[in-house]
Amino acid sequence: MGWLDRVEDQVDALTHARALQEASRSAESYALLERVIRNTTDPAARADAMVQRLSALINLGRTAEFTRAIEEASAAVRDLAEPYLHGHLNALAALAAHHQGALDRCVTHLVKAARALGAVEDPDRDTAWGWHDLAMAYSYLSFHGYALGAIERARQLGLTAGIPEETFAAPGIRLRNAVALDHNGDSDGCLRVLRDVAADLARFMNAGRAGRLRPSSLAAYGYAAARQAALGDRVESGGDGDPSRLLSHGGDSARARDMRQLGQVCLAVAAGRPIEAVTRLDSIRVSTETLGAAEPARLRSIALARAGDHVAAHRADRLAFRLAAQRNDRLRDVYIDGIAARIDHEEMRREAARFEGEALTDPLTGLPNRRRLERYITAVVTRGERVVIGVCDLDGFKAVNTRHGHHSGDLVLQRIAGVINRVMRRGDFVARYGGDEFVVVLPDTGMTEAAEVARRIEAAVHAEDWESLVPGTPVGVSIGFAEVSGGGGLRDALSIAFEEADREMLRAKSRPRAS
Repeated sequence: MGWLDRVEDQVDALTHARALQEASRSAESYALLERVIRNTTDPAARADAMVQRLSALINLGRTAEFTRAIEEASAAVRDLAEPYLHGHLNALAALAAHHQGALDRCVTHLVKAARALGAVEDPDRDTAWGWHDLAMAYSYLSFHGYALGAIERARQLGLTAGIPEETFAAPGIRLRNAVALDHNGDSDGCLRVLRDVAADLARFMNAGRAGRLRPSSLAAYGYAAARQAALGDRVESGGDGDPSRLLSHGGDSARARDMRQLGQVCLAVAAGRPIEAVTRLDSIRVSTETLGAAEPARLRSIALARAGDHVAAHRADRLAFRLAAQRNDRLRDVYIDGIAARIDHEEMRREAARFEGEALTDPLTGLPNRRRLERYITAVVTRGERVVIGVCDLDGFKAVNTRHGHHSGDLVLQRIAGVINRVMRRGDFVARYGGDEFVVVLPDTGMTEAAEVARRIEAAVHAEDWESLVPGTPVGVSIGFAEVSGGGGLRDALSIAFEEADREMLRAKSRPRAS
């Protein structure tokens, strides 16, 4: 059962509003959603409409209205125990915060969105769109590896829900990756990515599936082709793949409008009219968030170089590089501030624990912590139920922290928590025991079933795209299970079971792995 199956009012209108936004007709969707908000008394329908309304405002670029829309949507969603809705709202709030230049809030919303969407028990097409919007937010913040991972999650969920692959092609994500490479001096890398984007479009067109591409995707394909041409590659002209024709798509999307204007600059450069390109740059106004603040300066540099004014081209190129570096500096400051805030939070949590007792939830992963795990196992064993305990220890985690830092390590732990939760059976219990160690509890289960659970966990961890999250540092898991014996005292039985499971985990870790 998906999210909309639980909404009792205005379902047809909410479904139609989604379809309008997918077709880049966000103004129409916004008007329809306003009517739903005015007329419905169903809290779920109202919350869904407000989340969708925020999406429409972002698509339309109506930045001044973001804050009020987020506040109203948050109030409507707050009391609904629906992870999808919280995840999608946070993904959209991250996009909005990015467009408002509030990078600290953006990063906070990204983390909340990933946790909430990862906790959805019955993912459907709406969950897929939530992951899509989270991928877009990652992309705009230049977290390109995370963006690619999230859009792949959206694509897989979408395929399961009957959404065609090309709906989540998301060429804009790789386009932003490409121009970021160029802004930082790697034009060859930029061209490699742009050629891959062009190859994907050709594949869809050759298969007769280009008509299923979203209008905003067509505009992104158009800009990718125009940008490729501006860098000197020969691209197709005429026909459905012509950059000018592709750039004409995008409906009322503010981002597509920006790409249309910048795309004409690229095409003027490619056609040998660099002075026209510079003149166009002087007359247009685009959001710095669409393709980065450095993109107009970089295009100016390319155009001036083609015109033979190499001094001015160098000056414009240095400006582009400086603008790209400023963005990196801002992200660094966000992380420094975030680390300071985390330290403050930990100190406050420890102080509160002195008087109120320890919390029962691990704050990083959202899983039950060690104390709650011990209470749960005690309750199950006291009832006389058969139970198996599994200890899961990550392989390669030390290398992640060493090479990529502890923030990346935290992201790996969050993803592992989501992966294990995703493959467990109904009624199983998962907790973070400490560090990179997780514990699973399988009630009413024997060792044969436990071995199957272990295989599922190992396969799911192996299938994750760790290369995009922490390049060069593969992550695996070693698992050991033991059954809690009913004989003797409860504390002794638990201790013996944990020790045996731990030994089995260490034996698993020492066994050679298939590559």
